[in-house]
Amino acid sequence: MKITLPDNSLRELPAGSSGYDLAKDIGPGLAKSAVAISIDGVQKDLHDEIPGDATVSIITINSDEGIEIMRHTLTAQVLARAIKNLYPKSKLAIGPTIENGFYYDVETDDAISVDDLEKIEAEMKKIIKSKSSITKKLVDKSDALKVFKSKKETYKEIIINESDQKDNFQLYYQDNEEFVDLCRGPHLPSLNFIGSFKLTKVSGAYWKGDAKNNMLTRIYGTAWNNDKDLNNYLNSIEEAQKRDHRKLGKEMDLFHFQDEAPGMVFWHPYGWNIYKTLQNFIRNKLDKNGYQEINTPQVVDRKLWEASGHWDKYRENMFITEIDEEQANEKRVNALKPMNCPCHVQVYNQGLRSYKDLPIRYAEFGSCHRYEASGTMHGLMRVRGFTQDDGHIFCTEDQIESETALFINLLSEIYSDLGFNEFDIKLSTRPEIRIGSDKIWDKAESALENAIKKLNYPYKIDEGDGAFYGPKLDFVLTDAIGREWQCGTFQADFNLPDRLNAEYVGEKGDKHHPVMIHRAILGSFERFIGILIENYSGKMPFWLAPQQVVVASIVSEVNDYAKEVQKLLIEKGIRSEIDLRNEKISYKVREHSSKKVPIILAIGKNEKNDKTVSIRRIGSNDTEVVELNKALKTIITENSVKF
Repeated sequence: MKITLPDNSLRELPAGSSGYDLAKDIGPGLAKSAVAISIDGVQKDLHDEIPGDATVSIITINSDEGIEIMRHTLTAQVLARAIKNLYPKSKLAIGPTIENGFYYDVETDDAISVDDLEKIEAEMKKIIKSKSSITKKLVDKSDALKVFKSKKETYKEIIINESDQKDNFQLYYQDNEEFVDLCRGPHLPSLNFIGSFKLTKVSGAYWKGDAKNNMLTRIYGTAWNNDKDLNNYLNSIEEAQKRDHRKLGKEMDLFHFQDEAPGMVFWHPYGWNIYKTLQNFIRNKLDKNGYQEINTPQVVDRKLWEASGHWDKYRENMFITEIDEEQANEKRVNALKPMNCPCHVQVYNQGLRSYKDLPIRYAEFGSCHRYEASGTMHGLMRVRGFTQDDGHIFCTEDQIESETALFINLLSEIYSDLGFNEFDIKLSTRPEIRIGSDKIWDKAESALENAIKKLNYPYKIDEGDGAFYGPKLDFVLTDAIGREWQCGTFQADFNLPDRLNAEYVGEKGDKHHPVMIHRAILGSFERFIGILIENYSGKMPFWLAPQQVVVASIVSEVNDYAKEVQKLLIEKGIRSEIDLRNEKISYKVREHSSKKVPIILAIGKNEKNDKTVSIRRIGSNDTEVVELNKALKTIITENSVKF
């Protein structure tokens, strides 16, 4: 039979050959590292038979797909077996892979805690040492049920009974056939390919995610090809935990959450300083780039959401309110806005627009509310109440390319000022289900792509991942420890202006619907501030720091001079505080450094007599004695660099 390889070359093998036979035919080195195959884009086990006239690629253990299969095998064949060995009465549920790792859900009589992970790891390593081969058997539904009923694996029985399959259930065994698991596969051909792993945590999880079902124990782990990769990952996790914005937010007294307002941020003075400074920074940039700032209501009648299509598509995520209208003698149904775009169209619709007026760029720091399930909320990163740096551009089709270029330049400038000098761009093209003609889609997609090319930015195309109303660009930042954050977005919309009757008069006097471009740079202030806190580990750039300078006295005799210094700082717009407590200067420095204050000005008798200050910067053990006016000038310059 003929087999097509990824490079379109052909290979001939006897009928009934497996993936391993193909790998061996290509070369012994490939056969040694092969762990699975892909047949016409579908992953299969290495020893599965290859059908004739198929396109086949070999998956090696060092590839991303290979590592994913190794993690899958580790959770389903090693972690699950270790649990059964240590807790014989346990019942196995599901064990999928996740980003960088895996987990298994189990039901046990004995509680499993994080203290038990070391014992489970030891049992896993003992299993791996056997280097057992892994084999697969295909059975019909009744035989699969018999296997797991005999082992009293209730959850596996449920999975089988709920399946529409009648046959080809995949059962995976190890050499001794004492352990079996039901799995979609593929798995490694043997445990010899297992690399380095670490169990990381234990949590509770309801069966099928439903609180009405049994609570199971979920054991998490991570796995990599070698100790070096594992240790690098564990170090990155440790660093991420140190940078956790929730932890730093508490230490720096920035914000808090509480049960009476789930998913809503209580900003403290220092946190609100960051928020205001960032907002003013963005506002200044928008003013210079032709945006008109507007403000629209937070509570809007359902009629507008019905007209925009959000009522049907998004209602389950909206906060609904009802009020009795006395004059109309009826209930009015309103919703807190989950997004700003329909309201921006209402502003555009006030008055007759001409093609000469376009483009019109509206910006709003729009407060939005969306219902997020309680289990998905995560500090500032995912909240129910947030403020977008939202903007909408109303333009003609011919203006899409130029507006795209202007936006990317603005976004690039802002990201650079915030310390992110590189970002990735994803161009998402037309999905299968969409509105608008192919001609319009062709024009919109090429406009976005041409703008990126002319600016010489690298980009990746995500085929079919665009919004139903138009193509979009997503902008992905990489932070200081290598994590990616999708923040900015630029979406061309041909749908909403039509639905909400937005029009302009063309050159020939006829009416047209404008293209509406949805765009954001930060995304939301809450999430972006969380990203900034973690990126800088709380040590914000001076201009953005919540508390920029602390004036700290060394002895009480200099308090008057310390107050004079702070007054001068305040007059120059520097966010400063004074610390006149009867404490040692080392204690004051340590305390304010823990709150990530960039500059501490220590004032002693010498400083008062000489009209100087001792400057101590965060992260440095050195102090510099500087004449007061010179120090003020330096601080003011540092603060004004972004405005």
